[in-house]
Amino acid sequence: MSTAATIPVLITKPASARMVLRAVQLVAALGLIGYALQGTFPSICSDPVQAFFEGAVYPSFMVLAGALCLSRVIAQSAESLPWVVLSFGFFAWAGGDIYGTVVNDRLAIEPIWSAADPLWLAFYPACYVAVILLVRSRTRDFRKSLWLDGAVGVFALGAVGAALVLGPIANNPNPAVVTGDLVYLLGDFILLAVVVGAFALCAWRPGQDLGMIGAGLAVMALVDGFMLYEGAAGLGLTTTLPASAWPASALIIAFAAWRRAPQHVRVRLEGLRVVAMPTVFALISLGLLTAQAFINVHPIALGLAIAALVAAIGRMSMTFRENVTLLHRTRYQAYTDALTGLENRRKLMLDMEEALPKATEDEPVAVALFDLDGFKQYNDTFGHPAGDALLARLGKNLSTAVEGLGSAYRLGGDEFCVLTKGDEPMMRALIEEARQSLSEQGEAFAVASSCGLVILPREARNVSGALNVADERLYEHKGERKRASVSRQTSDALVQVVREREPALGDHQSKVAELSRDVGRQLAMPDLEVEQLGRAGELHDIGKIAIPDAILSKPGPLDEIEWGLVRQHTLVGERIVAAAPTLAPIAQLVRGSHERFDGSGYPDGLMGDEIPLGARIVAACDAYHVMICERPYRKAISSEDALIELRHCAGEQFDPVVVDALCELLVASDDRELSYAAI
Repeated sequence: MSTAATIPVLITKPASARMVLRAVQLVAALGLIGYALQGTFPSICSDPVQAFFEGAVYPSFMVLAGALCLSRVIAQSAESLPWVVLSFGFFAWAGGDIYGTVVNDRLAIEPIWSAADPLWLAFYPACYVAVILLVRSRTRDFRKSLWLDGAVGVFALGAVGAALVLGPIANNPNPAVVTGDLVYLLGDFILLAVVVGAFALCAWRPGQDLGMIGAGLAVMALVDGFMLYEGAAGLGLTTTLPASAWPASALIIAFAAWRRAPQHVRVRLEGLRVVAMPTVFALISLGLLTAQAFINVHPIALGLAIAALVAAIGRMSMTFRENVTLLHRTRYQAYTDALTGLENRRKLMLDMEEALPKATEDEPVAVALFDLDGFKQYNDTFGHPAGDALLARLGKNLSTAVEGLGSAYRLGGDEFCVLTKGDEPMMRALIEEARQSLSEQGEAFAVASSCGLVILPREARNVSGALNVADERLYEHKGERKRASVSRQTSDALVQVVREREPALGDHQSKVAELSRDVGRQLAMPDLEVEQLGRAGELHDIGKIAIPDAILSKPGPLDEIEWGLVRQHTLVGERIVAAAPTLAPIAQLVRGSHERFDGSGYPDGLMGDEIPLGARIVAACDAYHVMICERPYRKAISSEDALIELRHCAGEQFDPVVVDALCELLVASDDRELSYAAI
């Protein structure tokens, strides 16, 4: 239970006010001691002394208690209503005492009911309302189990009180006396019930101020019940000392008004007292039922004892249900990432330990680790709250991508995982879809993911081995993506140089790059090689920036010298591209992009498989696009004629396999011609 301000300190006020309050408390304590002494030794005190204490001092305690509660409202506005109500109750009690002293004591026969009784009885509802308001303002959680705790205590104490008091009261032959005693007894019973219920709702941790109030009210109720029993049983005590408990309790409540209260009490259903208090009350009720075998117990007391045990059994059932719910919640929290709602690393380890023994070559299990690329920059740019929101969105995307086919996990930070099973092509497709789901881009950011995949049991035999392999591949892929990103930026810069130098040449390179990628996919080349192939298509003619415009734009045939310059452009392009180390594989493709399959090309005269596959693809795509585009030295031809020309030159100028793939790709869709045509 959070009780940030339960230290018993006085409400903040000026030093002079504190001194006055201390003085009032001291005088009240001395007066209470004097009242208790005269009640303990009535034979020593004269009648005027006793009359002074009973007629003047006793009511002054109640007036003082009401004044302290009211002054607390003036000093601090927080929780003012409960203290106003309590002050009204004390003033009503004092009014009843004064009326009884001034009017009733002068009558020859004191009436059973008088105008003082409504004033005394008004104290009870005032206390009920005040306690309920205090508990409501401080406790946020009103749980069913706490209400049952209160019911157990109320019924148990009511059973004990009924067993002790109801018999003598009910035996009185005067119905008016019985009625009056029962009304006060009912008020005391409800007062005890409210106090016990308030303590139960605070999980038996009411704090010092509410604890003082509850203790004071409980003592008042018990003393009043004792007085009723004394009168009904005819004990005839020679001392009025028990009556001093009333003003003592009133002062305790009034002093509690000047304790600083906790703002809110968060109920925590844990600790020994949460279980101990209902258990004690249940045992009391059980003992009362057992006593029925030896003594005569009032039926109402037995009924209340049975009600207490029924409530205790209900409390036990509810406790069991709460514990089961808590167990499920704890298990969920233990296996769930709080930010994304995905399962966490602990759950992944359990799932892998369960799945690995069942994995076979025919039904393998795939484990894929993912790490976000660009997330740190996003976090640094937009802040951690935005970063958390991004992780939550990506986690939801990942969960949706693998729903029904696998399980998604967040391992911590920007690391995710997917566990799936089935046939390998399906699993790889799912993993790729999962990788794509872990990406988001905007105007000033781009977040993607790297992946490390391991297939079980082929590539690992235990959980730790599988995670190690997946982790190694993840960081290998991450390095490739990082290098690819640098290559992409470098190649983009070089492409822009070409566009600035010769816009038409830049457009041609973009179209060749697009077509080259499609042919690479048609030939089932790996993703990395397809990406390199596209960049080679973009940069295969970059060396032409070193050729004079007069030669590039010459409408007629080139002479031998001019052809010599043109043939140098692949070497110039290689040197330009190779200047960036990350583009070294692409530089080789640029150099070989004008080699011929029969060995008659340039600059090295390579033939057949000596020419890199990427260079052979770029050469065919370049030739196709050149044929369907207008040139200064010739007119464009149709796509159909270009394909015929490609097939005619297959085996001489072009690789037949590449030509077949290119033709199949272009014929597959009637719209392909428009897609790859020049703008």
